[in-house]
Amino acid sequence: MRPFLYMNYIQNSLNLAQETLNQFVADEKNVKLIEQAITTFVESYKQNGRVFSCGNGGSMCDSLHFAEELTGRYRKDRKPLPATGISEAGHITCIANDFGFDHIFSRFIDAWGQKGDVLLAISTSGNSANVIKAVEVARERGMKVVGLLGKDGGKLKSMVDVPIIVDCPITDRIQEIHIKCIHIFIEGIERALFPENYL
Repeated sequence: MRPFLYMNYIQNSLNLAQETLNQFVADEKNVKLIEQAITTFVESYKQNGRVFSCGNGGSMCDSLHFAEELTGRYRKDRKPLPATGISEAGHITCIANDFGFDHIFSRFIDAWGQKGDVLLAISTSGNSANVIKAVEVARERGMKVVGLLGKDGGKLKSMVDVPIIVDCPITDRIQEIHIKCIHIFIEGIERALFPENYL
């Protein structure tokens, strides 16, 4: 591969990422939905609630990133916040083996979720069957649900309380906006609960 072709590929990838972000930001609805999501998380924490998150593949990694920033730290040291990314190997393999892969997240929510908790449901298609089942159980248990979705939002668009949709056909571009949203969620939660860290 000639160097200039390789550089064109890199530049094109960066340009498309920039275009996707610009398109997302240009829709004022998205900013309001992010603010609504932050409010949902903060209200739960103020009432001693917990946050759960789930997704498949790269979205599972994003769900874990969200949880570890909450139990750990983001910008400065502060009290840890209860958050769990559903990923424990023993649980997942047990449930997948005994009940089917579609139940790996919903069984966890059924075991641990309570009224007042929040689920962050991540699906770049909006149609992941195991995420859909998790949302159904979360709603049954009186939990709020924030969705990080992609494409047209899929089935989950109408199932979650806060549907944040990255309207793009390319999965990796969607995931890049999702992780940006996650960082904004965390900063917003910290600003509300630990304002002294942002003076």
